[in-house]
Amino acid sequence: MSNPSPIEGIPQKQRDRLAFIEQQAWFCGAVSRRDVVSRFDIQTAAATRDLSLYRELAPENLFLDHREKVYRPSEGFNPIFTYSVSRITTWLSQGFGDEEHLSWSTGIPCTVSESLAQPKIGILAAVCRAIRQQRAIEITYESLTRCSTRVIAPFGLHSDGRRWHARAYDRESSEFRDFVITRVGSIKDAGQARVTECANEDDDWSRRVVLELVPHPELERKEPVLCDYPFNKDGVMLVKVRAAVAGYALRQWGVDCSLDHSGSAREYQLWLRNREALYGVPNLVLAPGYAP
Repeated sequence: MSNPSPIEGIPQKQRDRLAFIEQQAWFCGAVSRRDVVSRFDIQTAAATRDLSLYRELAPENLFLDHREKVYRPSEGFNPIFTYSVSRITTWLSQGFGDEEHLSWSTGIPCTVSESLAQPKIGILAAVCRAIRQQRAIEITYESLTRCSTRVIAPFGLHSDGRRWHARAYDRESSEFRDFVITRVGSIKDAGQARVTECANEDDDWSRRVVLELVPHPELERKEPVLCDYPFNKDGVMLVKVRAAVAGYALRQWGVDCSLDHSGSAREYQLWLRNREALYGVPNLVLAPGYAP
C-alpha cells in the first residue's frame, strides 16, 4: 500500500497556494510572503500560514535567506507535488497554470499532441533559476558535432513546437546562441556574480521582423486556408517575431519560403511574401525552401 500524499485533506485553494510556493521557489529560485500575497490577493497573515505549512510538509525543501528575506530551494529539494513538463512550460510561457490540478473533469474529451522531446524537469528548473537570478551556469552539452563543457549566461526560453531552447550568451564562442534543453546533460552554478551579458546586447533577440504570410499561390482553393488563419481584408497575415526565432517559427508553421513559391502546396499552405524581411536573420537553414 502506497504512502498517503502529504497534501491529502488540504482544501483545494490552499493546495493551489502551496503549489505556487513550490513552483516559485523551484523554478525562480526564491519565494516570499509578498509573492503569495500578490498572486492570490490574500492577507499577509494567511500567506505566512501557507509558507509555514509548506515548511511543515517539506522541512528539507526550503531555507530562509535572512539577508533577502525570501525562501530558497535547498540542495536536496524534492517536490511534494507532481508536475508534467507541458504544464510547467505553459506556466512559464503563458503565465497561468500554476495551480495544482483540480479534482473534477469538464467531461469533454480533449487530446493534445505532446512534444516527443521532453526536457528533464530538474534541468529546466536549474536553467529557469539562472535566468531569473541572472547567473551563469556551467553545462555539459551534446551538440551535433561533439560533447562539450561550457559556461553560458541564459536569459530567455523559446519553443519551436518540438523542443525547448534556452537563449544564452556562450562564453566559449563569445556569441549569443540557442541551446536545446534536452541536450543539457549536467548543470551547476558558475559563480555567484550577476552576469553582464544580457538580452539587450543580443541584437537578434531584441530585433523584431514582420512576416507577411499569404495563402500559398499554388493552392487549388484558398478558402479553407482563409478560414484557418486571421488574414486581414487584403488576404495577408502580418506576424511579428524575434529575429532570433524566425527560422524556427517558419518551420513550425509550415511556411514555404522559396522565392518562386515552388514548395508543394499540399505540404505548405502558407507562403512568405516578403523574403526581404529575413535579411540578416539567423537559422534561415530551418526556413522551408529558403535559399540565399
